[in-house]
Amino acid sequence: MKKLKKTTAIDFATYAGVILAFMVITVMKDQGMLTRSLKGQLVPICCYIVMAVSLNLTVGVLGELSLGHAGFMSVGAFSGVVAAMGLQSAIPSEPLRLAIALVVGAAFAAMAGAIVGVPVLRLRGDYLAIVTLAFGEIIKELINCLIVGVDSQGLHLIFNATGTKGVNDLGLLEGGKVLIKGAQGATGTQTIASFTAGFILIMVSLVVVLNLVRSRSGRAIMALRDNRIAAESVGINVTKYKLMAFVTSAALAGAAGALYGLNFSNLVATKFDFNTSILVLVFVVLGGLGNIWGSILAATVLTILPEALRGFDDYRMLIYAVVLILVMLATNNPQLKALLAKLIPHSRKGEEANA
Repeated sequence: MKKLKKTTAIDFATYAGVILAFMVITVMKDQGMLTRSLKGQLVPICCYIVMAVSLNLTVGVLGELSLGHAGFMSVGAFSGVVAAMGLQSAIPSEPLRLAIALVVGAAFAAMAGAIVGVPVLRLRGDYLAIVTLAFGEIIKELINCLIVGVDSQGLHLIFNATGTKGVNDLGLLEGGKVLIKGAQGATGTQTIASFTAGFILIMVSLVVVLNLVRSRSGRAIMALRDNRIAAESVGINVTKYKLMAFVTSAALAGAAGALYGLNFSNLVATKFDFNTSILVLVFVVLGGLGNIWGSILAATVLTILPEALRGFDDYRMLIYAVVLILVMLATNNPQLKALLAKLIPHSRKGEEANA
């Protein structure tokens, strides 16, 4: 029997680990072993895992610093909410509407990623980070100006840039419903997100990212990360492969945003601000650049930790900050990094073994 490549074995172990975790958590949930708070965090944890994995594709694999990832999440969240609520009467099936909303959220975020990526990816280093940060803030302000409603005639949309218009200006027919109320965000949303959908989205994200990284395109992307000049000298199209990674990352973030948006009855654009982008970046950095397993574990632990420390009242965020510092120091310890490299091999080492 042919021996599996090291990278293939790592990928299978990643899939198996996520499936096992899903089965264990499902059993614990059915047996009433999870607290109410933890149950409420299951879907957001899934969303943050997808966000971390997708951002790792940009930061860890492509090697570009993006500070506007929450912007793509917000595009997916609000477009997904509009799709799911707009189709409520036409498609009664909640799982089908949720699937459509995830696809719509991913598509709109991918388009936003393409529009932003073409000019932005020509920049490097701090300039790229600053422009992506500005993009996230611009998206937040644009959504604050949107007023969207739906009735029997379809969607009605107003871009309230001057702040002088309201929901009455939509001209909805009787029985119509307002979906987005400007700065008030999306209100009265039917919560159709589920932990099972989150698990499926995580698996899809892992399949997309891992297969891209192991492919010829993935090797070209990592070649750009390691040495752009050398990659260009052998004919690698810089714009093509950078845009491929950036748009794929944005699409996955949009799908995560759609799932996140349909988990809450009320959602405002300020939720997806600079702090959210930094939070996801912390997941990636603490988990290890290019390390998919690390992103999954970091997103899970750091999402649960603030709630787990809630009993410490005023000191919980201080403890949270201390834990982050200790983890950062530990992950930069040479001896510990060598040990972790044996237990959870870094994706770059896996690629070298595959080559």
